[in-house]
Amino acid sequence: MIDYTNKQKGNCGLGIAIAYFTTNGYIVSIPLNDTQDYDLLIDKDNKIESVQVKYTSCKTKYGNYQVALKSCGGTKGNTYKTVIDTNVDYLFVVTKETDMYMIPKEIISNRSTLNLCDKYKIYKK
Repeated sequence: MIDYTNKQKGNCGLGIAIAYFTTNGYIVSIPLNDTQDYDLLIDKDNKIESVQVKYTSCKTKYGNYQVALKSCGGTKGNTYKTVIDTNVDYLFVVTKETDMYMIPKEIISNRSTLNLCDKYKIYKK
């Protein structure tokens, strides 16, 4: 994937997530605004779950992808929320090479970043 602006990267991650869930038999619902914690609702076998989608092209010095868990904004770039403080079921991460991870929020304990090391291989799609 080419390096785009952060907004374009986020849109690519969201598009890839929608394609993944749709081709795997989920009904995908997209919210009308961006004031909720989730980016998508997925429905399979009458079970609706919420998903926050993140894209990353950042690697650690050990070669693992690192994903930012906090959302920043405003004129000072202050953190206004982090994944573990949100009401979502899953974090869906897309890397620059389009690797995908579907990580249950309940196992995430980090507040700032998450390194996609061996511990998270079981969540790779």
